[in-house]
Amino acid sequence: MFNSLSDRLTATFKNLRGKGRLPEADVDATVREIRRALLDADVAVPVVREFTGRIRERALGAEVSGALNPSQQIVKIVNEELVEILGGETRRIRLAKQGPTVIMLAGLQGAGKTTLAGKLSKWLKAQGHSPMLVACDLQRPNAVTQLQVVGQRAGAPVFAPHPGTTSEVDVPTGDPVAVARAGVDEARQKLHDVVIVDTAGRLGVDAEMMDQARRIRQAIIPNEVLFVIDSMIGQDAVNTAMAFDEGVNFTGIVLSKLDGDARGGAALSVASVTGKPVMFASTGEGLDDFELFHPDRMASRILDMGDVLTLIEQAEKAWDKDEAARMAKKFADQEDFTLDDFLAQMQQIRNMGSMKKMLMMMPGAQNIRQQLEQFDEREIDRVEAIVRSMTPHERVAPKIINGSRRARIARGSGVHVSEVNGLLERFAQAQKMMKKMAQGGGIPGMPGMPGQGGFSGGGKKGAKNTPKKKARSGNPAKAAQQLREAEQKRASSVPTGSSFGAQPGGDFDPSQLNLPKGFDKFLGGK
Repeated sequence: MFNSLSDRLTATFKNLRGKGRLPEADVDATVREIRRALLDADVAVPVVREFTGRIRERALGAEVSGALNPSQQIVKIVNEELVEILGGETRRIRLAKQGPTVIMLAGLQGAGKTTLAGKLSKWLKAQGHSPMLVACDLQRPNAVTQLQVVGQRAGAPVFAPHPGTTSEVDVPTGDPVAVARAGVDEARQKLHDVVIVDTAGRLGVDAEMMDQARRIRQAIIPNEVLFVIDSMIGQDAVNTAMAFDEGVNFTGIVLSKLDGDARGGAALSVASVTGKPVMFASTGEGLDDFELFHPDRMASRILDMGDVLTLIEQAEKAWDKDEAARMAKKFADQEDFTLDDFLAQMQQIRNMGSMKKMLMMMPGAQNIRQQLEQFDEREIDRVEAIVRSMTPHERVAPKIINGSRRARIARGSGVHVSEVNGLLERFAQAQKMMKKMAQGGGIPGMPGMPGQGGFSGGGKKGAKNTPKKKARSGNPAKAAQQLREAEQKRASSVPTGSSFGAQPGGDFDPSQLNLPKGFDKFLGGK
């Protein structure tokens, strides 16, 4: 969503690197580029004017002129101001003290309210709540049926006493206000602690829609009124948001279709103009593509600083703790990393969602965005097919996979033999790395690490001078003999006497040490 804006801001900040001080001309040029980037992103003009005014005032102040690194201080100021216009802090749902918490959804037709109702219900179920959906959109054809399908997928019951319209020629019947009121009563009787009311939308802001939404609000007295807005509508987002705020007085904003390729100005404008916080973001078509909106994390994404906290949260939610414990034990016991383990780890990563989305949350991801966009998600499926085409013995002992076996695996997985060869080569490297780390050696190839490649004699050259460790025999008696010989060798190699090798009580002659002239007086020599 914010790719274009992020690229423009990142390029602007690169021009400031290496400057010990920032004169007013450089500050004005930077603010001017930020203004252009925001306007190109369809951010509302009043928001741009206020935003750049605050940045210029702070950039010309003492906090930049006295900073050791003025360019980084400018980035810090822009980040803080972005957080401010995005809402300042994370805002969560305010739960009712007694009875069910009533959440009303409002917005234009096509903004994604019905789908969002299912996403929100599934998210609330994961938080330990028991939500119920109420179908009050009786005007749009098959809106009630759509909500029932979405509710079934999310595992939430749907209260729909009226079928609504089923085609464009049907005349809307039924009272949405009465359905909303009955839905809240039904949730109270069946002990649901959250009620999500899906209301009707229109193709434009009109008096009839606003009057209906206002009457529903007065009938159910919701704890939260969430305004669902399409992130791709651009400058019109501000006018729509202000009309809904005046009509239903919403308490929070939900940004839908945040995974689109639009410029994203709505997200930066609505919260600042209305003064209402952005509470949630819909980031895809699946029911799991829904997240709590964190202004500070979104600002970090825009400035290409990454969003590692969200990535960690997704990993914790999707990661199998039993599987992680099994792998940790295997790692501690220095057991071999097998292709079965490799397959299990890949499945864990797939449970976290799209690889592209995860990689885009890493700091500096905008620099490799083109490579990430060309990444084929089906590559993981091909790798899984290759591993599953192997026999159980081949997964445990991949060294036995010869040419004929590779050809059979390639035919079974529908790939070329070269892809099987590449996978086995990468796996062999990963296996060596895991074994090295399990032995306490760290990651192979890291420069300056003890016992590894880099600055301290590692790599192929260092390997020639490193004595090869003799493998321990599988015969218990022979293994015990090898252990005794190793102990005797270690004992004989320990020097006796003083630190310089002299025997206790013997005469000490500093001239035998080949020391510099005059150094013997510091050793107490004669």
